[in-house]
Amino acid sequence: MVKRSKVEVAILGAGTAGMGAYRAARKHTDSLALIEGAHYGTTCARVGCMPSKLLIAAAEAAQDTRHADLFGVRTGGVTIDGPAVMKRVRAERDRFVGFVLEAVEGFPEAHRFRGHARFLSPHRLRVGDNHEIEADRIVIATGSRPNIPGFLKAAENRLVVNDDIFEWQDLPDSVAVFGPGVIGLELGQALSRLGVRVRMFGAGGAIGPIQDPEIRQCALDTFNDEFPLNPDADTRKIEHRPDGVAITFVDGDGDVVTETFDYLLAATGRRPNIDGLDIQNADLELDDRGTPVFDRYTLRCGDSHIFIAGDVNNELPLLHEAADEGRIAGNNAGQYPEVRAGFRRVPLSVVFTDPQIATVGKTIQQVDKDCRGCFAVGSVSFEGQGRSRVIGRNRGLLRVYGEHGTGLFMGAEMFCPAAEHIGHLLAWAAQQRMTVSAMLDMPFYHPVIEEGVRTALRDLNRRLSMGPEVVENCLDCGPGG
Repeated sequence: MVKRSKVEVAILGAGTAGMGAYRAARKHTDSLALIEGAHYGTTCARVGCMPSKLLIAAAEAAQDTRHADLFGVRTGGVTIDGPAVMKRVRAERDRFVGFVLEAVEGFPEAHRFRGHARFLSPHRLRVGDNHEIEADRIVIATGSRPNIPGFLKAAENRLVVNDDIFEWQDLPDSVAVFGPGVIGLELGQALSRLGVRVRMFGAGGAIGPIQDPEIRQCALDTFNDEFPLNPDADTRKIEHRPDGVAITFVDGDGDVVTETFDYLLAATGRRPNIDGLDIQNADLELDDRGTPVFDRYTLRCGDSHIFIAGDVNNELPLLHEAADEGRIAGNNAGQYPEVRAGFRRVPLSVVFTDPQIATVGKTIQQVDKDCRGCFAVGSVSFEGQGRSRVIGRNRGLLRVYGEHGTGLFMGAEMFCPAAEHIGHLLAWAAQQRMTVSAMLDMPFYHPVIEEGVRTALRDLNRRLSMGPEVVENCLDCGPGG
């Protein structure tokens, strides 16, 4: 027998965006359904941000020990206890997930529904096998899942995704990583530093989110000093074998070689969980990927009563963006038919490799398009940057972009130490629409890595068609502050 319910707002998915939407909608109505078809606990807590940073933290500890000789500190070598590494990763991961579960369990039980949701019509949902929910408004926040190209499936049971890694009881001897995106770079470098033999395969030449060609080359050279990374690999064959997975490819010398690895990690992006919703029954306009067309400021799908937030909309798959989108979508669903544009922050993303990667504001291609070519670029290499040399992390490049005439700071890309902190400073400046000269009026302490930002901004200010002449370098430290 089919059970039927009616609510004002139904939210599909209880991840970061879904919980944000629920909290926002609840300010306007208590007639709610929060529907989850899989596990409670966000992607970030279970298989994303937090467990990956735990693995990276272990890798950083190992790398710091290896490099202690630089400072005259003799350690006698590094021993990796794989089971201990993974035990801490799982324990701390479970702790973070526990906080999310507590939050969900704090929602009224009458609002919580378990089961896979599918559209029967624009206002009707089938949840599981025997429950039908009619909703005046709907928020789609079903997240995403790993995308696995078909040819990788030849690895059979040796094929893993990031979700699987955090369940390992021990570290393997070797892993082939396909996809030098955010996930592949973070996990691949961490595994390499923890003693795992890693080789990374890419397609099309991309390195993480980097768009600036000079920074991409700097990153490629740096990563290849640690493990082989070909961003445009010629992979000939993947074959499952009793002792692992054999990969045949063309190496840097043009020779066809075969290497065997314990596992093949598919870090080939994520795909939105839209395909199992019977979205065709929602009467929405879909793009060529099958995702509803929506307004990024209201999250509304066309002129409908349906909103879409978080990774499922396939725009900005980042936790802080999912939280913002959930809040905007939930508010609009709760107060519908009044729909308001929500506040969208300046883009900011960070990749927790070493050196770190960060992108702020507009990419160099977007600046070129928006400024119609009327922009300048300033840069700094961290090889000579004072504080970076002191701590032995003097590799990387920062490039900053400004508009001729207005002098506005437009964006930046970097592959450098402390990029997670530098990125925040520059994102705040971009959101405040600061000029480059105004940014140079801000205080910079000495000696800090952020002095490299000042050097890059000085270079940019000199190249812009406006702005006063300023001193080029810190006399005490040389190029880069």
